[in-house]
Amino acid sequence: MCRKRAFLATVLAPVLAVVGGLALGAPAQAGEAKTPPAAVEPTGPRKASPAQRAEMRRADPLARAAFWGGEFAADSRDAEAGVALAQSLRSLGRYEDAADAAGKVLLVQPDNFDALLELARVHIARGQGFYAIEPARHAAALAPRDWRPQTLLGVAYEQAQRPEEASAAHRQAIALGPNEAAPNANYGLHLASQGDLPGAEVQLRRAAAMPASTIQIRQNLALVIGLQGRIAEAEKLARQDLPPESVANNLAWLRAATTRPNPAATPRSWDAMKAGG
Repeated sequence: MCRKRAFLATVLAPVLAVVGGLALGAPAQAGEAKTPPAAVEPTGPRKASPAQRAEMRRADPLARAAFWGGEFAADSRDAEAGVALAQSLRSLGRYEDAADAAGKVLLVQPDNFDALLELARVHIARGQGFYAIEPARHAAALAPRDWRPQTLLGVAYEQAQRPEEASAAHRQAIALGPNEAAPNANYGLHLASQGDLPGAEVQLRRAAAMPASTIQIRQNLALVIGLQGRIAEAEKLARQDLPPESVANNLAWLRAATTRPNPAATPRSWDAMKAGG
């Protein structure tokens, strides 16, 4: 039902400590005890502040990948940086690097929920849902009341060609997050992939009406409507979010798809169809 850093350099200035009016390192007067110099704690690379991190999360994927790469390189135990790096790399289509970043977090923190979710997303994004099943299951066991592992499991099972388990996972995700757009949309896509276009339309309309709805969800709805032969209605919906050239490409794909014996057989071919969550 969803798929990027050396940021700051540390300059150490010398510190001059004065004891009894004498600079450290100056010769002591006769009868005076030498005062040992104060120990200076070594400092490593300085991390970005929480405000800087929050600001960078709004940047484009390339900038995020550079920033979080620097943060993670500075501290390989920084799980937040590792997960954010994986997310940004996935956005750039660098799936191997994204999986590597998430995997490094999990080597140190095997139960890191966010890293498990991100590793599952990466495998799904590159079409290898079978490998997303284990991290998604692990995440679901850690947070059994969270809908996100379940919706990822649903998509992973689809890619692994296990439709019964996919359907069960999608329904569980909706039960856990009935008012969340992503699990409702992903279940709609699952129904479409099984040939149930009317059922898919109902589910996607529900998702599209939710506050967290996205352009992807609305375009998926347009796709399902078009696959039922209602091209004009699909075009009207598509034009709400896409530029004319993208609409033209999608309509051309739709017209070709609806001439096939089973139009719903390959609905995820439209480039707007990507799992949420």
